Amino acid sequence: MNKKFWIAFSSIEQIDSNFIKKLYDHFGDIEKAFNAGSSELEKIDGLSVKKVQNFLRLRDKVDVDRVFAQVETRGINFLTLEDEKYPKMLLNIDNPPAVLYYKGKLFECNLEKTLAVVGSRRASTNARNNLRKIISGLANTDICIVSGLASGIDTVAHTAAIENNLKTIGVIASGFDFIYPTQNKTLYSNIENGYGAVITEYYPTFEPIKFRFPQRNRIVSGLSYGTLVAEASLKSGALITANLTLDQNRELMCIPGEISNPNTEGIFKLLKNGAAIVTNSDDILNTLNWEIQKEPERIQLTLPTLTYDEEKIYENIRIEEKCVDELLTLTGLKLDDLLMNLTTMELKGIIRQCNGDRYKAI
Repeated sequence: MNKKFWIAFSSIEQIDSNFIKKLYDHFGDIEKAFNAGSSELEKIDGLSVKKVQNFLRLRDKVDVDRVFAQVETRGINFLTLEDEKYPKMLLNIDNPPAVLYYKGKLFECNLEKTLAVVGSRRASTNARNNLRKIISGLANTDICIVSGLASGIDTVAHTAAIENNLKTIGVIASGFDFIYPTQNKTLYSNIENGYGAVITEYYPTFEPIKFRFPQRNRIVSGLSYGTLVAEASLKSGALITANLTLDQNRELMCIPGEISNPNTEGIFKLLKNGAAIVTNSDDILNTLNWEIQKEPERIQLTLPTLTYDEEKIYENIRIEEKCVDELLTLTGLKLDDLLMNLTTMELKGIIRQCNGDRYKAI
């Protein structure tokens, strides 16, 4: 079975997708590529003797059947470069992942209408609210939101997608043995269990090492027809993704922010260089020339009558989740009264607890 040799290649940390593709293109068969001898490998253009010897040394340590079994027993699905279902947009970038691991319902996502959303991990409240407003304008359509499952803007993008009945794809910078950041564990689970898919090019045991995050960014933009930058400083991962978007000949869009915010300096640089400006969802549709297909709207529930204290709490978490300490400051309630009201509101189905001691409106 050829598929196990794709996994075997992928399990070697010291080689990348470019190396695997180079061998596959040369031999036309992944099993032959994996088992090739040094004399055959040294004939390939661009492979030095040192690279060949290093690969052979690492390959000889791989138990092909064992590494394949480790993927299967974890319930992880995967696609390879020779699979017909491999996403065509991703296949068209310079360095597509040799193997794409995924959990969730990838093919329930509309891969013909994918929008990447990127931005600062320390996003301002203004940027978060603007992004939520724009994504809400796409509610109940067949558009799929793609982001990196990091904190900040990524988390807002995925969460807003779920809240607005959109599918979403999270691209992670590690194997599935790791969840990073850990506070997004529930979000990972929600996406995998019905709201879309979590994907990665990394074998399950690979850790979220720093250099893997910018590598991951090419997949976020590569899967997508356009990238929306919600907030970005001049030196940020979001700006890396923006440049990758242009390299991949995709549409680049930006949400303008406050000029006094250092996290918007990258935004205004991109806008000056020709990125499309987005202030509402129609700007995205016009830039990408998309016609949206509305899905049946979810039933909107009428809020039950709230007490004065409950109204104070609700207004403070209606737009953005808050922790107990924040709510104590914002509402002026005593701790016992606050906790009692939070419990009552949960029982009424008005709010829910998330990410530890944080609360959000339903």
